[in-house]
Amino acid sequence: MERLDILVTYDVNTVSEEGKARLARVAKVCKNYGQRVQMSVFECRVTRAQLEELEAKLLKVIEPDKDSLRIYTLPGGREKCLRTHGQDRYQDFDDPLVL
Repeated sequence: MERLDILVTYDVNTVSEEGKARLARVAKVCKNYGQRVQMSVFECRVTRAQLEELEAKLLKVIEPDKDSLRIYTLPGGREKCLRTHGQDRYQDFDDPLVL
């Protein structure tokens, strides 16, 4: 099954209490599919079906007239597209895990 590396970024208007709650819900949805790499940025490795599911769930949470959601597909995967500087706490859970 083909897996895609994607980047999910969002900007949720948090002026109201409802906005703050939406921000928390967006992050919670994203955590179920990947890992937070910056405050409003998640890296995810998903199947096409999971990508569609993730996008549908996020679209139910955000308010398009107030918030922004961007989902980028990383061609060739994270390893070929990423240049990182500073701390990188990303864990590749597809690799063997040594305890």
